[in-house]
Amino acid sequence: PGATGLPPPTIVPSVVNHGVTPTVPGGPLSHPARPEKFVGVTFKRWQQKMLFYLTTLNLAKVLSEHPLAVAENEPDRHKVMALDTWKQTDYLCRNYVFNSLADSLYSVFCSKRSAKELWESLDKKYKTEDVGAKKFVVGRFLDFKMVDSQTVMSQV
Repeated sequence: PGATGLPPPTIVPSVVNHGVTPTVPGGPLSHPARPEKFVGVTFKRWQQKMLFYLTTLNLAKVLSEHPLAVAENEPDRHKVMALDTWKQTDYLCRNYVFNSLADSLYSVFCSKRSAKELWESLDKKYKTEDVGAKKFVVGRFLDFKMVDSQTVMSQV
């Protein structure tokens, strides 16, 4: 016991967190839940959720950037390190997107070699299909005519 009659404070060594799980005073930093697997419908909704998810993981930048051009015999160590970082980020991002595709879609898009190429391929295919489906629905709506002698449900 010290001069106050209380035991001396216990010193607990701090543990350094090496980026495995970011922590804040209240506990681990939580990320939003991973978006559901994309099966070919509601692309725009899935795309927005996936973009938010990748942004929280700090991976979304490779969806719109090209890698830094570095020559093979480049003496600038910082450029080489930046390229290595970009490659790692691209790898992670591409595989997060692959893992959120249904197996049948993975088989179609697995040949894409960068996250940007994969993202643009999905965007091109499914935004075009969404537009076509919307035109079909609008066309059906404009062609719909009420017949006075029938109920609404019998005309659908």
